[in-house]
Amino acid sequence: MKRHKLFAVLGGLVVLSMVLAACGTPTAAPTEVEATQAPTVAVMEMPYEVQPFTEPMVLTNPECVAPQLISSVEAVDELTVVFNLCQADPAFVSKMGFSPFGIYPQEWLEWASQPENQEARLRHPIGTGPYMVDQWTSGESLTFAANPNYWGDAPQDSTLVFRWSAESAARVLELQAGTVNGIDNPGPDDFAVIKADPNLALLGRPALNTMYLGMTDTFEPWDDVNVRKAIAMGIDRQRIVDTFYPEGSIVTSHFTPCAIPNGCVGEEWYAFDAAAAKALLAEAGFPDGFSTKLYYRDVVRPYISEVGRVMEDVQAQLKENLNIDTEIVVMESGAFIEASTGGQLDGIYLLGWGADYPHITNFLDFHFGSANPQFGVAHPEIYEALQQASSIGDPAEAEPLYVEANNAIKALVPMVPVAHGGNATAYLADVTNPQASPVTEERFALSGSGTGDTFVWMQNAEPISLFCADESDGESLRGCTQIMEGMFAYVLNGTDVEPALAESCDPSADLMTWTCHLRQGVTFHDGTPFDANDVVATFTMGLDASSPLHQGNTNQWEYYGYLWGLLNVPPG
Repeated sequence: MKRHKLFAVLGGLVVLSMVLAACGTPTAAPTEVEATQAPTVAVMEMPYEVQPFTEPMVLTNPECVAPQLISSVEAVDELTVVFNLCQADPAFVSKMGFSPFGIYPQEWLEWASQPENQEARLRHPIGTGPYMVDQWTSGESLTFAANPNYWGDAPQDSTLVFRWSAESAARVLELQAGTVNGIDNPGPDDFAVIKADPNLALLGRPALNTMYLGMTDTFEPWDDVNVRKAIAMGIDRQRIVDTFYPEGSIVTSHFTPCAIPNGCVGEEWYAFDAAAAKALLAEAGFPDGFSTKLYYRDVVRPYISEVGRVMEDVQAQLKENLNIDTEIVVMESGAFIEASTGGQLDGIYLLGWGADYPHITNFLDFHFGSANPQFGVAHPEIYEALQQASSIGDPAEAEPLYVEANNAIKALVPMVPVAHGGNATAYLADVTNPQASPVTEERFALSGSGTGDTFVWMQNAEPISLFCADESDGESLRGCTQIMEGMFAYVLNGTDVEPALAESCDPSADLMTWTCHLRQGVTFHDGTPFDANDVVATFTMGLDASSPLHQGNTNQWEYYGYLWGLLNVPPG
């Protein structure tokens, strides 16, 4: 039975009553919301009634229309949830470790779905993680406090602070000065500096990412495959990697990194050939080139550390090799993500992808699935093979289908893959358990400053929001990793998963049914006990577009949509 609780918070933590006081008319963008202020009081009562586990919840989808993967999510009893799938999903457990699928309390979801509570939904979500939100000062820092009722080992430091800077040199200077304990993505020129400093430690990540140049074929001239192919052949990708990327970086041969099974089967990408590219443009009716725009956001990511310089080089190459004149347009991060992934940009845009879970479906199904509008009209030559392959557990058996899909991606050129970017993190040498997660899911409760007091992390940009069920921004997802937990979590510095809120998820022989046994004795940050209805409510929130719980930030629901398939989406 769930019982209504008071939740004691010590040391000036932000409590939800203060968030409620700050809530008013929702702002246009979460980054513009005024920062919540830390109170000095220590006790609160939640603004909603805790619901006892008397009627098990169920989410049903009897139709199972592709690309939907979930047929039902059923709470069997207080600590058992059954996922019935529309088709076998070998990546089920890996997906469950991904931060957008963190579990929220049912009661909080019902409360947070109200428009007047939007600020709390985006900036103060309630999870079960080792940290919880303390204070977010927009444009400056985000502070987390240790969860005193955490079910697992307590964080090594009682306070975790996120800060950010777009400049690698600024991050490195802060690390050298000892004002931060760790930084993300040092630039190519900083690798040698960090290695030469005995007070610092550099940790490399494998290049499980892809930087690409996207085009949306619902805009001219991108509706002509020869124009897209000319872009693919008219840019010297090796020059970009040699000039702007750090050690460990690779020019792409395929969209997916080759370290991932079946990532690099099929034909390799086009070689640089400016003359052939010009001929294709002429054939498409542009013998003298044309004018377009180059869009990007000025945010460092593992797949690119010098985005502005790279785009200037792309601009120069397009003019030199293809006589294409371009205007560079720098967009705010959240607006860029919404516009690019929604297929709303009429020029070429620079974007990238890092592995969320180490399976080819994470790269190909997300970008080239039938429901993704990013590149315009989805191509059945690609997504039909992907749909078949995604249900096959044996990589060797699935290989012919991935050959077919990779070859179709090359032939249709929805984008131009450029680089798998080598990248790293860096820490003060005395940090315990320094992290460089291959899937950028650093769990800082496992690292320590050595003082037990405060661990300061400096990343590339401010989170867009902390409601990561409806975010795809990497800086936001890392923030959510500290406070939210899913059924599984990625192991320290690895790609395997370990149990988190589920002690186990047992598959049927055909991988169509997964029975998940939940951990006992877990409470949320708001003090309410965790049970199976919370899991069903969370997946209802993420998947069912007709549910009143389906209220997010961008309302794109990219990961729920592309990795599981949204239900009851209204036409148009």
